[in-house]
Amino acid sequence: MKDSSTVTNKPDDLSAGVYVLQQTIGFMFQAALRAAAKLNLAEHLESGPKTSEQLAQELGCRERTIRQILRLLASHRIFTSLGDSRFALNPEAEFLKADHPFSLRQAILMVTDQTFWMPSYQLSDIALKKPVFEDLFGGSFFEYWEKNANLPDNFHNGMSSFSAIENNSVVRHYDFNENIVVADIAGGFGGLLLEVLKNNPTVQGILFDREHVLENNILHLLEDDSRWETCPGSFFEKCPEADIFLLKYISHDWPDDKVVEILKTIRRAMKQSSKLLLIDCVIGDDDKPYFGKELDLLCINLSADGGGHTKAEFEALFAKSGLKLNRIINTDTHVYIIEVVPV
Repeated sequence: MKDSSTVTNKPDDLSAGVYVLQQTIGFMFQAALRAAAKLNLAEHLESGPKTSEQLAQELGCRERTIRQILRLLASHRIFTSLGDSRFALNPEAEFLKADHPFSLRQAILMVTDQTFWMPSYQLSDIALKKPVFEDLFGGSFFEYWEKNANLPDNFHNGMSSFSAIENNSVVRHYDFNENIVVADIAGGFGGLLLEVLKNNPTVQGILFDREHVLENNILHLLEDDSRWETCPGSFFEKCPEADIFLLKYISHDWPDDKVVEILKTIRRAMKQSSKLLLIDCVIGDDDKPYFGKELDLLCINLSADGGGHTKAEFEALFAKSGLKLNRIINTDTHVYIIEVVPV
């Protein structure tokens, strides 16, 4: 006879299983978010609330599908359901509009692109050291996007969108000295550097990246070409000299030995008074939900040996590079300013 104390099929004992079961289709929220961005639903609601039937007629879509997409998103605080299949914008949905100053539309399309989603469904193969991205797309992540840089929903457009809110918060939480030179290393189109220059009128800027990336920089929006320059190159070879170096998210994208190479290249360009600001997530050792933990896994699509770091892991990288941690500054977002100085 079985010991009744081992029986676990009571309703109360199944709550943990119900929780796990409900997590299995969480990806449908991201799918709905992508659909809303692709269909420009936020723009179609800009004039006021509409029914799913009205939206379907405007878009030439199935009414039921539009209603289902908006119903799910509204349950996650994106759009508002007014009843009777009527929906409206809310503050969160405003960020899906392409003309919003901090639009997240391109970020959504980037993160939900096949280059992120398809490898993500093969995490077990990545864990088994199989070259998943290469098998799917015929080369590395960066090789793929270098070949497909002209696609409208490309990686660099996505990163510019992804970074806009973060860049604003970084600049508001760090005091840049007057009359200094700031170099943004692998700075993409220059969104972070532009924000620094706009808010610090005596600062000069250098945008450092690959030449084909620099061709699309947005620094002309500063309307003062005398305050900035572009510098093509590779951070594995040589970086320009500066007083402050910016390095955003780059440590996610490469295995640790390559991160050390990048840091050493920057260290060679630093004066003893220079500072390096890593703009990145800092993963804690607790079990609390944190955006950086998802981003940590997302970035293994870029490099199977890449990903996020804890404070201790950052310090170990710095120690191998002739650098040391000075302080970590909270920006009231998921990213931190990690201020690093020469040893």
